[in-house]
Amino acid sequence: MAEATKTEVGSYFVSNYPPFSQWKAENVDELKSALAAPPAEVPLGLYLHIPFCRKRCKFCYFKVFTDKNAPEVERYLAALSREIELVSQVPAMGDRPFRFVYFGGGTPSFLSEKQLRRLVDRLEANISWDKAEEVTFECEPGTLSEPKVHALRDLGVTRLSLGVEHFDDEVLRDNGRAHESAEIFRAWPWIKAAGFPNVNIDLIAGMVGETDDKWQAAVRQAIDMEPDSVTIYQMELPFNTVYSQDILGNKIETPVADWPQKRAWVDWAYDQFLAAGYSVSSAYTLVRDSSKVNFSYRDNLWRGSDLLATGIASFGHISGVHYQNLPEWDQYCGSLEAGELPLGRALRITPHQALVRELILQLKHGSLNPAYFQQKFGVDILAEWREAWDDYAEAGYASLSPERIELTRAGLLRVDGLLPAFFEPEHRGVRYT
Repeated sequence: MAEATKTEVGSYFVSNYPPFSQWKAENVDELKSALAAPPAEVPLGLYLHIPFCRKRCKFCYFKVFTDKNAPEVERYLAALSREIELVSQVPAMGDRPFRFVYFGGGTPSFLSEKQLRRLVDRLEANISWDKAEEVTFECEPGTLSEPKVHALRDLGVTRLSLGVEHFDDEVLRDNGRAHESAEIFRAWPWIKAAGFPNVNIDLIAGMVGETDDKWQAAVRQAIDMEPDSVTIYQMELPFNTVYSQDILGNKIETPVADWPQKRAWVDWAYDQFLAAGYSVSSAYTLVRDSSKVNFSYRDNLWRGSDLLATGIASFGHISGVHYQNLPEWDQYCGSLEAGELPLGRALRITPHQALVRELILQLKHGSLNPAYFQQKFGVDILAEWREAWDDYAEAGYASLSPERIELTRAGLLRVDGLLPAFFEPEHRGVRYT
């Protein structure tokens, strides 16, 4: 089976199904109907998007702003608070407690301690996450202070995710990261002392300027820090990154390592973390103590939970309808200032698409239980996609039995490249985003 080796422009990482490009503004009425209906009998989560950053990384494809002043930040936080007030009143929320809460970005830790406390006070006027299994907060090392770290713990954060990406200052600078290694090492003792139940650090394999020596040094440093979990991504080039625009606009060669090289780096990293006592939790994540660390946000979403998405351009799912909020600043803020939810585009998925979505996301764990899908969807996934499974088994990417489908290390390292085989024919080869 042929697979790409060069890192081309376009999305590789698969985070949802059907592809985002299939979600349309004309389907928003379906979303409104779902929000107005009684709740589904599934867990409920909350995502809050904080879109501010000190700098835009050259590989970033998220909705972020680096040029907003204090009054504009306050306008956004007021709009976000108003959105929380409005969504807390929709019938689809019901009286379900939030199973998980996720502050993502952008850089949530861009906010000052005072802004964070004021935002949480506003949110708690309408919602509570006291019963949440997990409250995740993303941080950029250079935005942290000791009081801010302790404030995050006081506010109920249970999982702090630190965007390290790399420890080599030249690599960090060349890729447009706002922080350097000194800021990582300054913040780390504060984070450890605060007593978060789970501290994760992110690494990216294949950043521009990466070498064997630099990658190996980064992995060793991460192991020395003993985080509760580490998440390792392989660098990709979605369409709206600085790198991608340079490749497409100026016709330069891709500056990112090829896929075989990135997989080799991640493979080596997995060996080192396993030797240090970590275990594999997914295609991207290793954990130091699997009895203490779980991922409520990830695992509930991968099993079809609802997710109320708040914040500009954020993505959610409610009662069988995928949706995205309005993506432009004045659209988003103006809609909420007028007392309207900022609903941008949507797609009601079919039962088969719900099956595909859960299958491809759960495969990222590295294994599937066919009985789960038979019971939930009434489908034998081995028979439904027999040709794909046989191809992957023959290629050495998977082992198959009636009780379990398991990816090999080679399969796990390229799992996102394996997933389109399970897409419906009309969604293969279309732009993902």
